[in-house]
Amino acid sequence: MKIHCTNTAYGLVPNYDSDFDEKKKLKIGRVYKCEIKLARNYEFHQKYFALINCAWEYQNERRQVFFKEDISCFRKSVEIAAGHCDLIYLLDRKEWIETPKSISFEKMDNAAFSDLYENVKRVLFSIFLTHINEEEFMKNLVNF
Repeated sequence: MKIHCTNTAYGLVPNYDSDFDEKKKLKIGRVYKCEIKLARNYEFHQKYFALINCAWEYQNERRQVFFKEDISCFRKSVEIAAGHCDLIYLLDRKEWIETPKSISFEKMDNAAFSDLYENVKRVLFSIFLTHINEEEFMKNLVNF
Protein backbone atom coordinates (compact mmCIF):
# COMPACT_ATOMS: atom_id res chain seq x y z
CA MET A 1 0.00 0.00 0.00
CA LYS A 2 1.33 3.42 -0.94
CA ILE A 3 -0.37 6.58 0.23
CA HIS A 4 0.52 10.26 0.28
CA CYS A 5 0.54 11.89 3.71
CA THR A 6 1.44 15.21 5.23
CA ASN A 7 3.35 15.28 8.49
CA THR A 8 1.58 17.33 11.16
CA ALA A 9 2.15 17.87 14.88
CA TYR A 10 -0.47 15.12 15.44
CA GLY A 11 1.06 12.57 13.06
CA LEU A 12 0.81 11.64 9.39
CA VAL A 13 -2.44 12.69 7.74
CA PRO A 14 -3.57 11.23 4.38
CA ASN A 15 -3.62 13.85 1.61
CA TYR A 16 -6.36 12.63 -0.72
CA ASP A 17 -9.62 10.73 -0.38
CA SER A 18 -8.05 7.67 -1.98
CA ASP A 19 -5.20 7.80 0.55
CA PHE A 20 -7.67 8.13 3.41
CA ASP A 21 -9.64 5.12 2.12
CA GLU A 22 -6.45 3.05 2.02
CA LYS A 23 -5.43 4.13 5.53
CA LYS A 24 -8.87 3.09 6.86
CA LYS A 25 -8.00 -0.50 5.91
CA LEU A 26 -5.23 -0.54 8.55
CA LYS A 27 -6.29 -2.00 11.88
CA ILE A 28 -5.95 0.18 14.98
CA GLY A 29 -3.26 -1.06 17.38
CA ARG A 30 -1.41 -3.14 14.77
CA VAL A 31 2.23 -2.42 13.97
CA TYR A 32 3.06 -1.59 10.35
CA LYS A 33 6.42 -1.05 8.71
CA CYS A 34 6.51 2.18 6.70
CA GLU A 35 8.99 3.56 4.22
CA ILE A 36 8.98 7.35 4.24
CA LYS A 37 10.00 9.26 1.09
CA LEU A 38 9.52 12.86 0.17
CA ALA A 39 6.90 12.76 -2.59
CA ARG A 40 7.37 14.56 -5.85
CA ASN A 41 5.25 17.67 -6.18
CA TYR A 42 1.79 16.28 -6.98
CA GLU A 43 0.42 19.66 -8.09
CA PHE A 44 3.28 20.01 -10.58
CA HIS A 45 2.50 16.51 -11.85
CA GLN A 46 -1.09 17.65 -12.43
CA LYS A 47 0.20 20.79 -14.19
CA TYR A 48 2.25 18.58 -16.53
CA PHE A 49 -0.81 16.61 -17.59
CA ALA A 50 -2.76 19.86 -17.97
CA LEU A 51 0.00 21.06 -20.32
CA ILE A 52 -0.34 17.90 -22.42
CA ASN A 53 -4.17 18.01 -22.40
CA CYS A 54 -4.29 21.68 -23.37
CA ALA A 55 -1.76 21.16 -26.18
CA TRP A 56 -3.83 18.20 -27.42
CA GLU A 57 -6.95 20.37 -27.58
CA TYR A 58 -5.08 22.84 -29.80
CA GLN A 59 -4.38 20.11 -32.37
CA ASN A 60 -6.62 19.94 -35.41
CA GLU A 61 -8.62 16.82 -36.20
CA ARG A 62 -6.13 15.64 -38.83
CA ARG A 63 -3.26 15.70 -36.35
CA GLN A 64 -5.35 13.98 -33.68
CA VAL A 65 -6.19 11.23 -36.18
CA PHE A 66 -2.46 10.94 -36.96
CA PHE A 67 -1.91 10.12 -33.28
CA LYS A 68 -4.74 7.56 -33.49
CA GLU A 69 -6.97 9.95 -31.50
CA ASP A 70 -5.01 8.85 -28.44
CA ILE A 71 -3.65 11.57 -26.17
CA SER A 72 -1.36 9.02 -24.52
CA CYS A 73 0.28 8.32 -27.89
CA PHE A 74 0.68 12.09 -28.38
CA ARG A 75 2.21 12.50 -24.89
CA LYS A 76 4.68 9.67 -25.39
CA SER A 77 5.73 11.02 -28.80
CA VAL A 78 6.33 14.48 -27.30
CA GLU A 79 8.33 12.96 -24.43
CA ILE A 80 10.53 11.07 -26.91
CA ALA A 81 11.05 14.27 -28.92
CA ALA A 82 12.01 15.97 -25.64
CA GLY A 83 14.72 13.35 -25.14
CA HIS A 84 13.02 11.47 -22.30
CA CYS A 85 13.49 8.02 -23.82
CA ASP A 86 15.44 4.79 -23.90
CA LEU A 87 16.72 2.91 -26.92
CA ILE A 88 15.63 -0.70 -27.36
CA TYR A 89 16.40 -3.14 -30.11
CA LEU A 90 13.48 -4.91 -31.80
CA LEU A 91 14.65 -8.37 -32.74
CA ASP A 92 11.89 -9.03 -35.26
CA ARG A 93 12.48 -5.73 -37.12
CA LYS A 94 16.25 -5.70 -36.58
CA GLU A 95 16.20 -2.02 -35.67
CA TRP A 96 16.66 0.30 -32.71
CA ILE A 97 13.67 2.35 -31.57
CA GLU A 98 13.12 4.97 -28.91
CA THR A 99 10.58 4.32 -26.16
CA PRO A 100 9.50 6.87 -23.55
CA LYS A 101 10.87 6.49 -20.04
CA SER A 102 8.50 6.24 -17.11
CA ILE A 103 7.37 9.49 -15.49
CA SER A 104 6.10 7.76 -12.35
CA PHE A 105 6.76 9.32 -8.97
CA GLU A 106 9.12 6.46 -8.10
CA LYS A 107 11.24 6.91 -11.23
CA MET A 108 11.84 10.69 -11.17
CA ASP A 109 12.68 13.29 -8.58
CA ASN A 110 11.41 16.89 -8.69
CA ALA A 111 14.47 18.22 -10.55
CA ALA A 112 14.27 15.59 -13.30
CA PHE A 113 10.53 16.12 -13.65
CA SER A 114 11.01 19.89 -13.88
CA ASP A 115 13.55 19.36 -16.67
CA LEU A 116 11.09 17.09 -18.47
CA TYR A 117 8.35 19.71 -18.15
CA GLU A 118 10.54 22.44 -19.67
CA ASN A 119 11.78 20.16 -22.48
CA VAL A 120 8.24 19.02 -23.32
CA LYS A 121 7.05 22.63 -23.33
CA ARG A 122 9.89 23.53 -25.70
CA VAL A 123 8.91 20.67 -28.05
CA LEU A 124 5.23 21.62 -27.95
CA PHE A 125 5.91 25.24 -28.88
CA SER A 126 8.54 24.45 -31.52
CA ILE A 127 6.56 21.69 -33.29
CA PHE A 128 2.89 21.59 -32.31
CA LEU A 129 1.99 25.09 -31.14
CA THR A 130 3.99 27.26 -33.53
CA HIS A 131 0.92 29.37 -34.36
CA ILE A 132 -0.08 29.87 -30.70
CA ASN A 133 1.04 32.71 -28.45
CA GLU A 134 2.64 31.17 -25.36
CA GLU A 135 1.05 33.74 -23.04
CA GLU A 136 -2.42 32.96 -24.46
CA PHE A 137 -1.74 29.24 -24.11
CA MET A 138 -0.70 29.61 -20.47
CA LYS A 139 -3.93 31.51 -19.73
CA ASN A 140 -5.90 28.61 -21.21
CA LEU A 141 -3.81 26.09 -19.27
CA VAL A 142 -5.57 27.02 -16.02
CA ASN A 143 -8.81 25.59 -17.46
CA PHE A 144 -7.35 22.07 -17.51
